Parts: sequence; C-alpha cells; structure tokens
Amino acid sequence: MNAAIRAVVRTGIERGFAVIGVRRGYDGLMEGDFVPLAARDVGGIIQAGGTVLGSARSSEFKTEEGREKGLAALRNEGIEGLVVIGGNGSQTAAHALSQMGLAVLGVASTIDNDVYGSDVTIGVDTALNIALEAIDRLKVTASSHRRATLVEVMGRECGYLALMAGIAGGAESIVIPEVETDPEAVAADLRAAYERGKPHALVVVAEGARYNATELARHFEKHRDRLGFDLRVTILGHVQRGGSPGVSDRLLATRLGAAAVDHLARGEHGLLIGVQKGEVVATPLGEVVANRKPLDLGLLELARVLAQ
Repeated sequence: MNAAIRAVVRTGIERGFAVIGVRRGYDGLMEGDFVPLAARDVGGIIQAGGTVLGSARSSEFKTEEGREKGLAALRNEGIEGLVVIGGNGSQTAAHALSQMGLAVLGVASTIDNDVYGSDVTIGVDTALNIALEAIDRLKVTASSHRRATLVEVMGRECGYLALMAGIAGGAESIVIPEVETDPEAVAADLRAAYERGKPHALVVVAEGARYNATELARHFEKHRDRLGFDLRVTILGHVQRGGSPGVSDRLLATRLGAAAVDHLARGEHGLLIGVQKGEVVATPLGEVVANRKPLDLGLLELARVLAQ
C-alpha cells in the first residue's frame, strides 16, 4: 500500500495537484484527520509493509450519516477527489461516496485477492511468499520427525491464498471455502501419503473454510489412528500481512496508484483500477461491488494430481 501511496503523491504533484493524505482510513476521513503530502514525505516508504497513513474498519462510515460527515470534512479541506486503496469493504464505501457525487478512484489492494475487476491485488504476492517460506520451513521439521503439518492461511471467505500456497508448497490436501470438504477425505489423503512411504505430509487450509485448522485438529484428535502421521497445526494469521513487499507488489502498486491519478486528471472517476492479463484496467465501482470474483477450481484438481 505504501508503494501505491508514493505513486499517487508523486504523480499527483507532477500533474499539478495538491495531495492530502487521510490518516486512519474512513474514521480519519470523518474526523478530518488530514496531512499534506509532498514528494519527500513519501521517500523511503516503498519497502515498508502496511501503510504509513494507517487504516481502520469503520462501522459508522457504513451509515449515510457517517458518509455525509466524511464528505463535509473533505469539502472543508477543499479536497475534490479521493483515491481509496483497499479491498471489498473499502471499495464498497468508495462506491457509495461516488454515488453521492465525489470523484473517487479505487485501487485494488487486499491479500485475499477477492476484489472483482483485478486478476491480482496489491499484497497477494508478498503474502503468498511469506506463507510459502513458512511452509517450506515447517516441512523440514515434519520430514525429520515423520509428521503431518496442517497450515492455516488467511483469506477470509476466499480460498485463493490457500490454493496457491498449497500448490506451490506441494500440499497433499487443500481445504478452501469454495468447496465443501469432508474431514475424512483429508484424513484419507494423509493416510495415502503415509502408505506411499512419504516422510511427511502437508495440509493447507483457508481460515474461512467450514473445517478450518481448529475444526480439523479437533476432528483428528478423535481419529488420530486414521492419519498414520503424528499431526502438528500452525496458524499463520497476521504473520502474512507484515512482510516487506516483494518486487511484484511494489511494481503493481506503483502502476495502479499512478493510473488512478491519470484517470482523475482526465475527469474519469467512479472506477476501480486493477490489472487484467497484465494490463492496467478500470472497472466501474458499481460492477465491482455487485460481482463476486471467481476462483479457478480446476487448480484444485491439478493440486490433487501433483500430490501423488
């Protein structure tokens, strides 16, 4: 997100705009928590995780009164356009502001990769690499002790991170919210790996699955003999969100942030800036909030084949 902020500030200044940062997300917007941003203010932030402006979930901003309060704060500051860097919740609010007459551009940013209108979103590549590094480290110990490892990754109700980390990490079984999974099917996968003589086995599960890591561990506690392996559980949680962004994320965020400013300069707004087939594209925010991004479930079958 910092790479996107940096791109917005510096391309905005190049276009002749005065650029103002909003601290603490929509809460800060309602409270008028603004800070002028010059080119030097965003120096040295491209390699930092998170966001220098801060972020916060805001229940008040979901109300019309809250959004009116935010618009009033923007008017008082003389702010004419807004770039919103975030995921589905942020873009839903951005669409609402757009419907109220504000010039808004969204930038697709979430490690969940569930925003419609962009093949990949800011943060996904870094989160996957952090998850994969953890998986690789865990497999070393698992192989030494002939264990099965169950790793839970983030993603809310989207199984993208689990699916991709599972394929890249060589998982024997992957559990995602999009496909109902019987714990006994996971047990069968582990048992089959044990009987084939594998020194370890890996299950990657999405946090939003019905049988997440906690539920699977509870089930297997009662049926431990069916696995063959001794089982260990690791929940990565917010470890995935705190890494220094990789090259792909820095470049993606820079391209999307700059494109958002370009659209504002042309008087084009009410759009989400994302990337499709390698090209930067703009999708109406109304389409973004009305559609659910599909997951390629054919990759789940590929993962099954590769696990043999």
